[in-house]
Formats: sequence, structure tokens, C-alpha cells
Amino acid sequence: MYDIGIYLFSFVLRVLSVFNPKIKKGVKGRKETFARLAAQLDNTKSSIWFHCASLGEYEQGLPVFEHIRDTYPDHHIVLSFFSPSGYEIRKNTPIADTVVYLPIDTKANAKRFVDLIQPALTVFVKYDIWSNLLLYLHQCNLPAILISAAFRKNQLFFKPYGNKQKSALKTFDHIFVQNEDSKGLLYTIGYTAVTVSGDTRFDRVSNQLKQDNTIDFITAFKGDSLCIVIGSSWQEDEAILLPYINKHASANLKFIIAPHEINKTHINDITSKLTVDHTVFSSKDQRAIEGSNVFVVDTIGLLSKIYSYADIAYVGGAMGTTGLHNILEPAVFGCPVIIGKNHHKFPEAQQMIDKAGIISVNDQKDLEQQLNDLITSSERRENLGSRNALFIGKSKGAVNSVMNFLEEINF
Repeated sequence: MYDIGIYLFSFVLRVLSVFNPKIKKGVKGRKETFARLAAQLDNTKSSIWFHCASLGEYEQGLPVFEHIRDTYPDHHIVLSFFSPSGYEIRKNTPIADTVVYLPIDTKANAKRFVDLIQPALTVFVKYDIWSNLLLYLHQCNLPAILISAAFRKNQLFFKPYGNKQKSALKTFDHIFVQNEDSKGLLYTIGYTAVTVSGDTRFDRVSNQLKQDNTIDFITAFKGDSLCIVIGSSWQEDEAILLPYINKHASANLKFIIAPHEINKTHINDITSKLTVDHTVFSSKDQRAIEGSNVFVVDTIGLLSKIYSYADIAYVGGAMGTTGLHNILEPAVFGCPVIIGKNHHKFPEAQQMIDKAGIISVNDQKDLEQQLNDLITSSERRENLGSRNALFIGKSKGAVNSVMNFLEEINF
């Protein structure tokens, strides 16, 4: 059933690629994978293979990737993505020697892919468990680990009809999970080579504090004002945020909006609803920046630094059903963070609501109440912000767990 499903999945992607430019990039890119590998692999070196579903998993795995790259400098690093949103943004990353799209997981593709790379080590991040690839790696006695994994009991691995997926999961030599619940679920299927190491994203965002996060035009925009940064917003988030911004934005209270989708249509939709002075990154000039109360960011790569300017942050995705974006990026800078109500698939969100400075809101009225309270109470802002920073500081260490294991197995 799995193999039939894979062929159907491949067919559906090809059909959808006619109508969807993003899917089309993936379909086209996968056609180039084997030629790229054949041209770029160095047969005089052993290879290490990293796989990430998309950009978020890449960022999550990056602290481990960096340590592996530094520890094994003579290996050829292959990085694969399934999603175009990961590949297109990180296809030139210095962390890897070769970056490719992962081929569709047929048995023939799995054999061809693994035989070309012959990875001395394979590292998967969080999920995207492709059964044929993992089973063939295991057949070839090639070690593989899974890092920052988080499992839920409704996943196929824990269902009576998910036998192939379960078998593939068990091929990992070790699985590093984010929490005890995930470890418990693995134990229910007889898998015990598991370590609760936490989430590598805590290590990743902590490294951001070591960088220079200054952005001159953001410094000029903020000035001495209180600043609320809205990161990775979707339309459901903006529907409750824009009315508040129109009502409250001023020279003393400024807003930065960095939406998840930065296409022209979405940016125009945001700016058309703003009734206060605003400027857009792509059309910025010094006078417009300093005279605006709202700054709309229509480019990628700046958000992690922009969060350093936040007195309050709002992270999007959980007001709708698209999925909560990274709450750790703003939290590491010691500011309170507001999110939407649909966060239950993200264990770190509930942990930080209970133990740190994350606030979940249900609707526009709830949002307004929480923002008003945070704006008027510097004491509450500082308390919640410091709790966020402390929580992240205490949660670091997942990278060390992984690297200690690799040192022990001496792959």
C-alpha cells in the first residue's frame, strides 16, 4: 500500500505542478537530482547525508550540521530537501558540498540515491520518514539517526496498519527526541534506542545572541518607541492584528510586520488595509522610515535579527491551521511572545505557556486585552520576557547529546 501510495503521490504532484509554481519547482528539481549527484560527488571522500523536509527543519538541524561539518571536515556533505521552500533558500548553503531535492521514495529511486552517495552517516531532522530510503540504508548497513523528533500517538508509526512506516522508523540506529512523551510512544512499538535530548532549535536560537543583530534602517525606524514585531503572519493573524494597528500605531508605538508569504498580492493586501503611516522594505527611503509608524518587510532573511528590536512579539500561524512558526526566535531576546489558539501540535508552545512568557489568544478581543496590558505594564513585559530567555537558556544541550553519540559509535 505504501508503494502504491508513493506512485499516486508522484502522479498528483506532476498534475498539480501545472497549476502551482512552487510544486513545479520541486518536480523539475527532482529530475535533476541524480545528474547533480553524479557530477558533484567526490569519490575520494566519504559522504555524510543530511535530510530536511523544508526550511524549518534545516534551521532546526543546523547546529548539529555545523558541528558535524567542523568535526568531519574531510567528508563530502550532501544536503537534501523535499520542499522547494527549503531548497530554493538554502541551495547555496556553505554547510553542504552538494544540495539536491530528495527523489520520490520509490524502491528504484531509493537504491539509486543511496548507491550514489553511500553515506557513512545519515541524519534526518524531526520527521519526513521515507520508508524505502531508510529500509535500503539499513539493508546496506549504513548508519542513520533522527534528531529533534517529536511524535504523536495518531501518527502511522503507532497504528496497526502502519507496519512499513514502523519498520522504517526502527531502522534508525538512534533517535533523539524532544520530550518524554515521544520516548514513551517509541517504547510502545518496542524501540528503545532513544534519548530525550530536547530540541536543537534551542541551541540554534541561542547562537543568534552571539551575532551582530543590528539593522541600521530598523534602528532608525524604531528610535525610542515601543516596538511590536509581528513575524510569519498569515491572513488569519492579520485579520485580528491590522485593526489593532490602525487604532493604536503612533510615534510612540510602532509595528513591524514580516508576513510568511511575501508575494506582491499578499503585501498589497496588507498595505491596502493599513490606514496609518507605513512603509514597505522594497520601497524604503530614510525619510519614509523615520516618518512611518508601521514597517512592512517584504523580503526574507531578516526576521531573526528584527526580533532583537521587539519589546513584544507576535508569531503567526496558530490563529489559523497552517501551523505555528518559530516562537523561540523572538523569545531568546527576552521579550513576551503572543501566539494564536491552535498550538497544540507544538509541545514547546504549551511548555512555554505554562513555564515561560508565551501568551495564547483566542480572538481579536483577547489580543487587544493582552496587548494593552503588555504595553502599559513594563513590569509584566520584563517578567515574561526574562522567563522566556531563562527557559531557552535551560533547554540548550541537544547538540552535545548528538555529538557525544557520534563520538561513541565512531562511524
